[in-house]
Amino acid sequence: MRTMWRSSHPQAPSRPAGWLIVGCLLAVYVIWGTTYFAIKVAIEGAPPFFLVGTRFVVAGGLLLAWQALRGRPMPTARQWRGAALVGFLLLVVGNGGVAVAERWVSSGATVALISIMPLATALWSGLFGAWPRRVEWGAIALGGAGAAVMLMGRDLHGNLVGTLVILLATSCWSLGTVLARRVDIPHGATGFGAEMLAAGVMALVLSAGLGEHWTLPDSARVWWAWVYLVVFGSMIAFSAYRFVVERVSPTLAATYAYVNPPVALFVGWWLGNESFSTNIFLGLPIVLGAVALHAWVQTRGRGNSAQIPALAPAAMASGGGNE
Repeated sequence: MRTMWRSSHPQAPSRPAGWLIVGCLLAVYVIWGTTYFAIKVAIEGAPPFFLVGTRFVVAGGLLLAWQALRGRPMPTARQWRGAALVGFLLLVVGNGGVAVAERWVSSGATVALISIMPLATALWSGLFGAWPRRVEWGAIALGGAGAAVMLMGRDLHGNLVGTLVILLATSCWSLGTVLARRVDIPHGATGFGAEMLAAGVMALVLSAGLGEHWTLPDSARVWWAWVYLVVFGSMIAFSAYRFVVERVSPTLAATYAYVNPPVALFVGWWLGNESFSTNIFLGLPIVLGAVALHAWVQTRGRGNSAQIPALAPAAMASGGGNE
C-alpha cells in the first residue's frame, strides 16, 4: 500500500557550497530572531491564524509559482499529504501558537521558552527509536530546570494560558521537524512551498472556524511587519532552515537555538521597549548550556546523522523559527 511515509532512503544530494551553508545559517540566526517582534507587531492589526494563513499562502504560492515557471514538477498527491502534515505541525500549530501566545507574553520571553525545542525534539526522536543516551538525558533534565526557572518569573508565571500555548507550539514544531525527515516531501523549494501553502490554507480554515474577523489592517506598521514575515521570515528564513536540515545536518541547523533568544531579547528591548525579569536571564543560559551539551554529544557520537532538528516560527516564528 502506498502511503505518505518513505519506504526507502534515497541517495542524499551532494553537500552544498560552504558560502551557501553560511548564508542559510545567518538567515536563520538573525532573521528568525527578529520575527518574534514582527509577529508581536502584526497581531496588533490581524488575528493570529488569519495572519498565519495569509502569510504562508502568499509565501508558499510564490515559491511554487517560481518552481513551476522553472519547469520543476509539482508535488504528487502523496507528497501533498506529507507536506500538509509537516506544515500543520510546524506552521499552523507551531507558528500559529506563537502568534496566539504573543497576545499575552512578550516576544523575548516567548523565544526564551522556545529555546527548549531541541531538547523536546530529542524526546520525540526517542519515540521513533533513537532514545537519548545517559548524558543526553542529563542535558534534557538541565534544560527542564532552566525552563522551570524562567516559568517562575513574572514574564511567564502570570501568563498561564500564553505559557501553555508556547509549550504546545514547541512540542508540535519539534514533532513536525522529526517527521519532516520521515515523510515523502519533495526536496528543495518545491517541498518548502508545498508545506507553506498547505499550512496557509489550513490556518485560514481554522481562522474562519474560530470566527476571526478578516479585515485588512489600516496601520502601515502592521503592513510592514506582515511583508517582513512573508518575505524574510517565510520565503527566506524558513526555506534556509529546511535547506540546512535537508541538505547538511539537523545538528548544525539546531545551532539557531543559541542565537535566536539573545537576538529576540535585544530587538524586543530596542524596538518594543520590552522588559524582562531576572528569571529570564537566569534560566536562559541554563537552557542554552543544556542545548549546547546535547549538540556536542550528538556531534561526537553520531556526526551528521544526529537527531537534533532545529525550530523558528516562526519560526516557529518563521517561523520558523518563526519558522
